[in-house]
Amino acid sequence: MALIFDIKRFAINDGPGIRTTLFMKGCPLHCIWCHNPEGIPATPVKLYTKKKCIGCKSCVDVCPQKNLSLTADGIQDLGNCTSCGKCADECPTLAMQIAGKEYQLSELMDIVEKERQVMEESNGGVTICGGEPFMHTDYLCELLDELGARNIHRTVDTTLFTSAENAQKVAGKCDLFLVDLKHMNSDKHHEYTGVRNEQILSNIQLISEMKHPFWIRIPLISGINTDEENLKASADFLASLPTPPEVVNLLVYHDIGKGKHDRLGTTYNPEDIPMSPPSEGEQQHALEIFISRGLNTKIGG
Repeated sequence: MALIFDIKRFAINDGPGIRTTLFMKGCPLHCIWCHNPEGIPATPVKLYTKKKCIGCKSCVDVCPQKNLSLTADGIQDLGNCTSCGKCADECPTLAMQIAGKEYQLSELMDIVEKERQVMEESNGGVTICGGEPFMHTDYLCELLDELGARNIHRTVDTTLFTSAENAQKVAGKCDLFLVDLKHMNSDKHHEYTGVRNEQILSNIQLISEMKHPFWIRIPLISGINTDEENLKASADFLASLPTPPEVVNLLVYHDIGKGKHDRLGTTYNPEDIPMSPPSEGEQQHALEIFISRGLNTKIGG
């Protein structure tokens, strides 16, 4: 069984062509700018949208844990939620939702096959992301094998924060990696994501040596990684690889994750570290640095 928190059809920014993207639960990183915080825990989580709530108390009445209470400020969680999903099932306005549903492999294939014609005509396929797919390497391999048997293009969107053994294993079963590169300084990487970056950089080097196709995705965030030192270090590292990335996508920061944290009852950027979208000038300067190293680079993607 795979625990999936979203399935995006007709995706155009998750690899080549038009794709079906499967979002797996669980991530070892805790990026302060994460726009899918519901994907970080490896278990189902509850999201509550206050503005959708009509105060009908159906969720309060059905909760087997007596965990919910209707107050003047909306539904309050009393701290005993087991994410059973009964509240979401009963909510008539979808104010209550559960992120994380178990799927049999056959169920996922039924969903994927519905989009086969679109994927084939656009030279697309299936992208598996998260969260972090390497949190579930055995299932990931099983899923990739099944997609391969069906001649469907397979992309894995990953931080590559995993063992070299796992990276090699999955590389033999997918057609393309989309790899996040967040910061070259390991101390700052740890400050912003909760993990150091040595394993990530080592695995990028590894898949490059394997000549495995990969794209690099860099979130451009003012105050975090758009300084000259980090941009040049990132570009120099990628240009020095035995096989450079096919594409470098510079992704402009947005704070869509803030609203999701509100719905989860968690805190976005808890240390209140200053960060903002880069200006047009910053974006163009970053683009010029990467292009000057001979890297196929574009804003967005």
